[in-house]
Amino acid sequence: MASTSAGSFAAAQASTSSAAPPSGPLLAQGDWTKSLIQLAKTAELKKHALTLQLHTAHILSAHAALEQKNKAIQDLKEQKNKLESERQRLLNCLREVNEDRDKADIQEATLNKEVSELQHKIKTISEGEYAAAKNDVDRLRQELGQPPLPSLQTTLEEKSAEYLKALRLQAEAANAATGTKRAADDLGADPQPAKRPRGRPKGSKSKPKSKPASTPTPTTGAAPPTS
Repeated sequence: MASTSAGSFAAAQASTSSAAPPSGPLLAQGDWTKSLIQLAKTAELKKHALTLQLHTAHILSAHAALEQKNKAIQDLKEQKNKLESERQRLLNCLREVNEDRDKADIQEATLNKEVSELQHKIKTISEGEYAAAKNDVDRLRQELGQPPLPSLQTTLEEKSAEYLKALRLQAEAANAATGTKRAADDLGADPQPAKRPRGRPKGSKSKPKSKPASTPTPTTGAAPPTS
């Protein structure tokens, strides 16, 4: 009886031990799964971190390029402003030149008109009143036995020669005055020679001068001493 109960207890214990799973392998399997998940998340973090670093590098590079472009744009704006100022100055100069040229054209036209009027006046007087008066004078001078007056062309040539000679003398005088002034300016621009310092150079010792013996200076015309 006792042996039968003991056998039954042993069989039940054996069945219970065979049915319950061991606790040690289950805990090890859970830690390994957690580590595997951790490693997977770490790998994914590194991947995203590298992607982020790559995008950051691209952004920094683009930002540096953007700063360079902005600086280049600023430089171009400054250069453009300078060029616009120069352009405005040149346009003003061109406007003044055009105005001066228009004035010169007007003056030239006026002078040409005056020249034409003077030439017409000279021709009218020469062929009219002057010719009649010249004929009368030459006729009367011939009757009086005097030579005729020189022709108008000869008189004009003499006056032109005198006028040109006066202009030449005036130009020579102006050139001489300019040359004299230029020579004086060149002479004044030449550096003056450095003056030598007076006195002894530094470091030189002066020798003491020996005083001459004091002797009475004879007076001219003085009487000799009496004994």
